[in-house]
Amino acid sequence: MILRSWHGVVPDRLGDAFEQYFRKVVVDEIENLSGNLGVFFRRETQGEFTHIFLITYWDDWASIRRFAGANAHIAVTYPDDLKYELISDPIVLHQECLTIQPWYGES
Repeated sequence: MILRSWHGVVPDRLGDAFEQYFRKVVVDEIENLSGNLGVFFRRETQGEFTHIFLITYWDDWASIRRFAGANAHIAVTYPDDLKYELISDPIVLHQECLTIQPWYGES
């Protein structure tokens, strides 16, 4: 399994609208792609900015490249991102994992 993580920031005044757009366009697209194993979305407001964190789970590199293109380490952008004044991290992080086991506290 491969984890792909991305972070972006929008002005807080656009946070609600961006979240609706992002969930409808980006998250829905990713969830419906072959090879996607799941999506984790988190929104955090700090001062005048809303931070968006996205982690997607993929079965292999071929699946990621079908979504992100040949240069999979570059963030995928969408035409309406500018409407929300999105500042996107240009590079995404990938982590290969053998398994994910839930953590329930101290054992």
